[in-house]
Amino acid sequence: MGASGRGDDTRPGVRAAEGGGAAGVADDAAPGPLDSVLRPVRAGNGFEEALEQVLQLLRLGLVPPGERLPSERELSQHLRISRVTLREVLKVLQDQNMVESRRGRYGGTFVLPRTAAPDGSDELRRRIAAVDVEDTLRFREVLEAGAAGLCAEGLTADGETRLRGALDATRGARLEEYRRQDTLLHLTLAELSGSRTLAAQYAAVRATLNELLDCIPLLVRNLEHSQQQHAAVVEAVLDRDPDAAREMMREHCGGTAALLRGFLA
Repeated sequence: MGASGRGDDTRPGVRAAEGGGAAGVADDAAPGPLDSVLRPVRAGNGFEEALEQVLQLLRLGLVPPGERLPSERELSQHLRISRVTLREVLKVLQDQNMVESRRGRYGGTFVLPRTAAPDGSDELRRRIAAVDVEDTLRFREVLEAGAAGLCAEGLTADGETRLRGALDATRGARLEEYRRQDTLLHLTLAELSGSRTLAAQYAAVRATLNELLDCIPLLVRNLEHSQQQHAAVVEAVLDRDPDAAREMMREHCGGTAALLRGFLA
């Protein structure tokens, strides 16, 4: 996994087509229902933002159950993402039994009827019904970006060792352990900020955030992307670059926010 984490794809020629590149829907194309929902994603969180928008497309009923989604070419042009990234988005929706892929002359990706959430997630949704999701996400971003910037302004040698160790623990974590190690990494940044109040506030908001995250699936592609962003944040902190640390942390928080809005809204 790369350290920068700034692009959705790092293959040559892909990044220019994702996050607002020139290739895509023609400027003089007639507007339609898709134009009100699907828009070019930003380069930093291409997968997450594309997934958020396609989920919104399904929730709004713009493509009803039994009907076929727009072609991969049309969707990738609207979102300004590569076909590879789009197929990863569609794979997530297939795994969640929201769409199915059919082959043949009349094939494509078809929307499935919505079913009740399995494995007790209805209970989780009831438990967080009173949570102001947007307020939680905004407060989390403020605290996280602030902590990253403060850490970048100066860590002790012990603090650097702790931060590297927390990052290494996320790299080696099994899927079922990843969220706990992810939480510990972010808590470590908050604690190393030098503000006990910030660390206490972050611990509280992280508990709420984890309840929200428990309501959505663990997505391997998202975790890989998050890990790239973790490495970029830590690199900026160790390079004593507060602006870069804050920027990368805001981008990282934005990816998580996009997924939560997509699944929970």
